[in-house]
Amino acid sequence: MKPAPSGHVRIYPLASTAAAVNGDATAAATSTDETNDASEQINIRLNVNEKARTVLSVCTSGTLCTTSNHDGIEGAPFGSFVDYVLDDDGFPVLLMSDLSMHTKNILDAGLDKAMVTLFAQIDDKSNANQNAEKGQDVSRCSFTAKVQKIDPKDAEDYDSIRMKYSIAHAYADQVMDSPRFDFYRLIPQAIYYVGGFGVLSKWVDVNDYQKAVPDILANDASSIISKLNNEHEEDLFLTATHLLDVKDVEKIRVTGVDRLGMDIRVTSFQGARRNKMITDEFRVGFRIPVISVEDAKSEVLKVFQEAWEKGKGLTWGEEEEVPGSTVPIMKIAEDSLE
Repeated sequence: MKPAPSGHVRIYPLASTAAAVNGDATAAATSTDETNDASEQINIRLNVNEKARTVLSVCTSGTLCTTSNHDGIEGAPFGSFVDYVLDDDGFPVLLMSDLSMHTKNILDAGLDKAMVTLFAQIDDKSNANQNAEKGQDVSRCSFTAKVQKIDPKDAEDYDSIRMKYSIAHAYADQVMDSPRFDFYRLIPQAIYYVGGFGVLSKWVDVNDYQKAVPDILANDASSIISKLNNEHEEDLFLTATHLLDVKDVEKIRVTGVDRLGMDIRVTSFQGARRNKMITDEFRVGFRIPVISVEDAKSEVLKVFQEAWEKGKGLTWGEEEEVPGSTVPIMKIAEDSLE
């Protein structure tokens, strides 16, 4: 290895990634490298359909909004905490008691007329993750739907639903056979996805949602993010400095990870008097889609290694390739505070 000559990482400017910011995993972008001025296709982000399906897959509970029929508040929104599972089409299935207020609201309105919204939000379950996203800074989904009561005699997937519910919710075995409880399926009419505060919000086509599949890392993403933020702070700072080309980094954290890459949020000071604070959101893609947690760890560590090597001024091979020069990077959001 030799000291690296001056060179720069392939970073795609915000203007060239509009399609990706709006949820399209494939975006045309032009490299900033003078030696490569051709337009090329990159694929380092999940599309919005996959993101919405992933949120509803990871979550097993949410807030069900019905229309109240109670005296004095007729027509007002009424929110209830509910558990659910997804059927094979990604439609939520709820086990509801006829004594529950939300069930009464639905039945009072009539199953053929009632319209409800299930709100689900990814939340970090690891107490060790002190840097976890909270409040408006997490991915969430609003699933507006009609309600269909499931007939055990007619539903081909009834046994599958019972098994899924029993696995996901320990109490279910005690109440599933009670005459007071029934399964209800939510048939989507509109789906709205929000990726986080100031990042992405978009209506999702119902048919595209139904065809999408959850990200393979969905159930492990929270623990991966926690480990990266709590145990790899120095590596993240090196990545911001040498691969993302951000100077005077004040704060950095990973906000998301999936099979195609990871999202990194960097806050830095700018200006002659360091009186301007800039927060940028970057997408650091994996060179190949991963198929397991171990694969994801390997790809992340490769990025960290190349950031360290570039910081040390090292190069590779006879062509003196600069470490990190082939890591696909996109700036997906930015904000400033004077």
